[in-house]
Amino acid sequence: MTDTIRSKRLEGTTLIIETSSGTETYDAQFLVAAMLIFIARGSGSIHPDESAKMIDLIEEHFHLQGAQSLELLTRAMSELAEKPELGAMLADLGPTLSDAEKEEITLMALKVIAVSPETVHRAFDRYFSETMPGG
Repeated sequence: MTDTIRSKRLEGTTLIIETSSGTETYDAQFLVAAMLIFIARGSGSIHPDESAKMIDLIEEHFHLQGAQSLELLTRAMSELAEKPELGAMLADLGPTLSDAEKEEITLMALKVIAVSPETVHRAFDRYFSETMPGG
C-alpha cells in the first residue's frame, strides 16, 4: 500500500513531508542510503555483494555500527516502496550538500556498482571530454 505525499518542505538538510498518515523526516543519512539503493537496483535487483558493500560504506561514512547501517538501508527500501514519489523529492536535498559530500556520494556509488576500474576511467574520460570548455 502506498502512502500519498500531500506536501513537502526543506529545512536545512532535512526533507519533511506530510502524508495521509502523518509527518516524516528524511536527513542526509537517509538520502545517501536511498541513493545507494537506487544505484544498486539499476541492474534490476540488489545482489548480496552490493548489500554488503552498502552496509560497509554507510557504516564507514557515518561512523555507524553494522546493525545501524542495515537498519538505515532497510528503512530506505521500505520508505521508497511505500512512497514511490519520494525518490524525486530526495533530489531536493542534493543542493544542500557540500561539494565534498557530493564527491563522497559519487565515490560510494561507484563502489556499489562495482564495475571494473577500466570502465570507470573510460566513463570519466567521456564525461570530461564532453564537459571541458572548447572540447
